[in-house]
Amino acid sequence: MTIKQLVEKLDYTLVQGDVDKEITTLVYDSRKVEEGSVFVCISGTVRDAHEFIPDVVQKGAACVVVEKDVEVDENVTVIKVENSRKALAYMSAAYFGYPSKEIKTIGITGTKGKTTTTYMVKSILESAGIKTGLIGTIETIIGDKKIPSANTTPESFVVQKYFREMVDAGLDAVVMEVSSQALKLSRVEGFVFDIGVFTNLEPDHIGTNEHKDFDEYTYCKSLLFRQCKKGIFNGDSEHVEEILKGHTCDVLKFGYNDTNDLVAKNVELKKAHGELGVKYHVSGECDFDVEVNVPGSFSVYNSLTAIAICNYFEIKPEIIQKALKDVTVKGRIEIVPVTKRYTLMIDYAHNAMSLESLLKALKKYEPQRLVCLFGCGGNRAKARRFEMGEVSSKLADLTVITSDNPRDEEPMDIISDILTGVKKADGEYVTIPDRKEAIKYCMENAQDGDIVVLAGKGHEDYQEIKGVKHHMDERELIAEIIKETPNLNL
Repeated sequence: MTIKQLVEKLDYTLVQGDVDKEITTLVYDSRKVEEGSVFVCISGTVRDAHEFIPDVVQKGAACVVVEKDVEVDENVTVIKVENSRKALAYMSAAYFGYPSKEIKTIGITGTKGKTTTTYMVKSILESAGIKTGLIGTIETIIGDKKIPSANTTPESFVVQKYFREMVDAGLDAVVMEVSSQALKLSRVEGFVFDIGVFTNLEPDHIGTNEHKDFDEYTYCKSLLFRQCKKGIFNGDSEHVEEILKGHTCDVLKFGYNDTNDLVAKNVELKKAHGELGVKYHVSGECDFDVEVNVPGSFSVYNSLTAIAICNYFEIKPEIIQKALKDVTVKGRIEIVPVTKRYTLMIDYAHNAMSLESLLKALKKYEPQRLVCLFGCGGNRAKARRFEMGEVSSKLADLTVITSDNPRDEEPMDIISDILTGVKKADGEYVTIPDRKEAIKYCMENAQDGDIVVLAGKGHEDYQEIKGVKHHMDERELIAEIIKETPNLNL
């Protein structure tokens, strides 16, 4: 591949050198530069990659892509662009041979529901014989290969690399979470999504190194709908019109309101023998009964999203119905079937907003008691501890305070902060620092009809202490507790 082929979709200025030069690799990490590489200088929040230009030239870089004026050896091609992150996205697409043209791409954005919905969509599409990859918060899935995720949406080069691997593996579609940060930082530029989805919008990810305010957060979310062919929107969201501003896609809306194209009718909460879920009838562009074994009204929205997407693929209703009934998502309102006496679940809720949303949804099932176990991460804002403590004390009948990822802090110091919030409300509470012992306490003391939530860890299978990640999977802890406690009250 030549530099000219690599930059064919870019607006750029050739400062010096030859664009007909053959290149070996495209990189944005100076440590990976080799003879003949093209190095893209990203201006990051911590380091500015322009500082590494002397090093990459010494390693044999054939070309540097820059935003600033630089002085390098005349044998090195210098290309100047306005935005190097955007340039990397377009160059990555070219480098991997524009794989998005060979696979159906589905991007899901919103404050909540992205992870659950991606798994729902993957489950239904694969039930219909459509081989589907996934890129998201938990992992990337390419056939039988699973890659743990560092970010909700990876860097543009990685996105295109995964697309190429999916195409080469014979996949037909990919469903991915698209974060507001990814949209802000051009990680999903360089191609057009076949389908873009908006789930909902609430104030989140606002602060240093994220979004300066809610308006910017909203604007970044809306960018997805300027680069997709078909847009699927939560029509009940009070922010949907702001998200629609500037859109260039066909529009389909879903929700409870009759003004939507897909409408959930006759919604019922489903509760039986330790299982929770929802039932409803979808009308409008689709017309059939739906049953989902995941509790909460947000499961209605998530499943409507999945139905809308799968309807685009013309999947038969009976396939959608079966897949939705069977779908589970690791760490997202994941019910662990241990007994029919009470419901035990694992959820990733790790801030006050997500915990409040979860507990309010579960209270609608009128449990005998709502028991909430959680801790908070160390080396993070203390405000989260006070807020989560207060939310749990207000909404749960019993709060069990334990350890999460203490990192460099002492677990009891974190618990003390949580207690400050807990004591602002009047819920009962106990403190048990050891997470396994805390879970055991919940199981030993559960009453008939209780809902017990283990919040905060979700899909994570580790506990981080003093810079070391120790293996800890709550599912395994539950199994160990059952095995070690013959008289456990199941």
